[in-house]
Amino acid sequence: MPSTSTSATPKFDQIPGALRRLTTEYFALLSQIDNETFGAKPQPEKWSKKEILGHLIDSGQNNLRRFITAQYEVNPPHIAYDQDYWVAANRYNQADARDLILLWKLLNERIAAVLDDVPASKSENLCNTGKVTNEFHTLSFLAADYLRHSEHHLRQLVP
Repeated sequence: MPSTSTSATPKFDQIPGALRRLTTEYFALLSQIDNETFGAKPQPEKWSKKEILGHLIDSGQNNLRRFITAQYEVNPPHIAYDQDYWVAANRYNQADARDLILLWKLLNERIAAVLDDVPASKSENLCNTGKVTNEFHTLSFLAADYLRHSEHHLRQLVP
C-alpha cells in the first residue's frame, strides 16, 4: 500500500512538495502494471485504469490552466471540465500505458513547479469551474482539491 497520504489539508505552500511525493511514489507503482491490465474495463460503461489515469491527465491539464490564468486575469477565468467527454475524446484505452504514465508524471511535475511560484497574494484569486452555473473557487482550494482528487484516483489504480 502506498505510504503517501494527504488526508489532512496541507497549507498552500506545502502542496507542490506533497504533489511531487505523490507523483514519485505512484509513478513507480503504476509502472509495474502491464498494458493489458491497464486497459481492461471492469464493465463496458466503467473506466479502465488507463481511462482513470487519462482522467487525471485531463484534470491536470484543466487545473494547470486554472493555476496560471487565475493569477493574471482581471475577471475570474471560466474553465469548466466535462470529464466524460474529455476521456472519450482522448481515447485513452487505445494509448500505450507507459506513454500515459509518463505524461501524467511530467504534467504533475509542471503543476508543482507552477504552484511553487504562485505568490501568496494570488493564492486567493478566484476561478470559475462551473459547467452549468458559476462555481467560484480560490487557487488555494483548487490546488488542495487537485491533490486530494489525484490521491483518490491513484488509490483506485493501486489499492
